Amino acid sequence: MITPAGVPAHRVSTERPDAVSNGSVRYAPLQSLWLGGMLAGAVIGGALAFSWAALLLFIASTAIVLLFGHSLGSHRKLIHDSYRCPQWLEYVLVYCGVLVGLSGPLGLLRQHELRDYAQRLPDCHPYLRHGQGFWRDAWWQLHCRLVLAHPPRIAVEPRIAQDRFYRFLEASWMAQQLPWAVLFFIWGGWGFVWWGVCARVSAGVMGHWLIGYFAHNHGDMHFEVGGAAVQGKNIRWTSLLTMGECWHNNHHAYPGSAKLGLFAGEWDPGWWVLLLWQRMGLVSALRLPADLAPRPELRQLDDVPPQASSLPAR
Repeated sequence: MITPAGVPAHRVSTERPDAVSNGSVRYAPLQSLWLGGMLAGAVIGGALAFSWAALLLFIASTAIVLLFGHSLGSHRKLIHDSYRCPQWLEYVLVYCGVLVGLSGPLGLLRQHELRDYAQRLPDCHPYLRHGQGFWRDAWWQLHCRLVLAHPPRIAVEPRIAQDRFYRFLEASWMAQQLPWAVLFFIWGGWGFVWWGVCARVSAGVMGHWLIGYFAHNHGDMHFEVGGAAVQGKNIRWTSLLTMGECWHNNHHAYPGSAKLGLFAGEWDPGWWVLLLWQRMGLVSALRLPADLAPRPELRQLDDVPPQASSLPAR
């Protein structure tokens, strides 16, 4: 069994050394049409039915689904389980994550786990590490899919894989935009639909790719993960836009941490919300790097002082 350094167990497993490097990138019609349709509605419809109220709806709805859905629900909770919360709150957060428009919760988890596993190995397919130029990577990530010749096994725990609500969201994730489109139409007409649904989904999908591309190719590093095919990078100045998800070098170093902005001045809105909810009694067991297993392959590159109690002793 091939296991990345410092990872005793992983949802992904294989016995083939070429499992995440041997494959081809193929056009994905449904994925491409989904984004193309949303972009057309955002650009054409948004221009024809512009209003300041519609723009404010776009800003507010995008911020809500990115913060509560993608960052706190899909990423920090469903994928990494970096804090505890009631089941109803987890459902609400993951549902908001579906509204970003990337995929269903199970599909997103499997995509993340495959990339995480591949990037920790010494080599992987360029698709999995954003290893091509800007425009080719955009085409690959937004309009194509990777078909591996010998795909590894991805074992998602039954608590998630067999959950009826998550399976329902997985089967209907595109259709989940329809109730909101109807509500926005009743509320403010077509302008609210173009800006509140099409522009929001377009910004979420394309923004996710943009951050992924730059966070693996350009940016600052506090840490280096030895033996990894690609290093995460911190994209400073985008912390509020990404709700803290821009601190990707920190995340590569400590993927199980609920806190992504580990150093002074690294704003992390998702962490701020978790601290507030902890005081309200909604969440508990917030994991920090100091709570995670030591990683011998991890090396800190600078002497920037971390925020108190964030990092394990060196």
